Amino acid sequence: MRNKIETAAEIIKLSKKTTAFTGAGISVESGIPPFRGKNGLWSKYDPIILELDYFKSKPEESWKVIKEIFYDFFGKAKPNTAHNVLAKMEAKGLLNSVITQNIDNLHYKAGSKNVYEFHGNSNNFVCLKCGEKFKLADIVLTDNPPYCEKCGGLLKPDFIFFGEGIPAKAYSASIEAANTSDVFLLIGTTGEVMPASQIPFLAKQNGAKIIEVNTEMSNYTNSITDIFLQGKATEIMKELSFALSL
Repeated sequence: MRNKIETAAEIIKLSKKTTAFTGAGISVESGIPPFRGKNGLWSKYDPIILELDYFKSKPEESWKVIKEIFYDFFGKAKPNTAHNVLAKMEAKGLLNSVITQNIDNLHYKAGSKNVYEFHGNSNNFVCLKCGEKFKLADIVLTDNPPYCEKCGGLLKPDFIFFGEGIPAKAYSASIEAANTSDVFLLIGTTGEVMPASQIPFLAKQNGAKIIEVNTEMSNYTNSITDIFLQGKATEIMKELSFALSL
């Protein structure tokens, strides 16, 4: 593994443009469970609560679960070593951007600046009536759904619900990164969620080296990955930070 870590570090050092692509696996060690899998959230909760039409028609029922998952529980999560190493890499000029499928805001909390949030951010809200945007800090959360102070419309967490499209800016920025990066560093993503899962494949088609950090093999491992670093994200990224002299 040490040789693989050193090789990965050298590839990153020589890269003119490196992009990190993160999934649920990077946040598991911060106490945030993945949505899918044996211990995933959808094994405990009905995914219908994140269907846009259901939220609009039954906001009280939907909000009760959304608040419990994303604000009472997720709100206590803090960045871990993997998030922090990516922020250090960016600060040292070794990482251009992070494309994340996560909505937990942990990359920003760790200090990353250039983050493309493919599925939005639970720290933001949008009014479904007038489109006004709000920050979590500006809203008093109760057991009742929040409503817009300007027009009275229902406020929705500004992350992607089932039935919604990917945010245009995040999508275009991710495609641009895949088209122009020399290295894609995949961390904690299985490659199962469309359309985000296609971004690393596009990067590979455009000549990027793929470095993958995962506890288990993914849809990328035997198809596009050049270096597979198997292990917990915190442990692998800590070793990589030493190899990069961070």
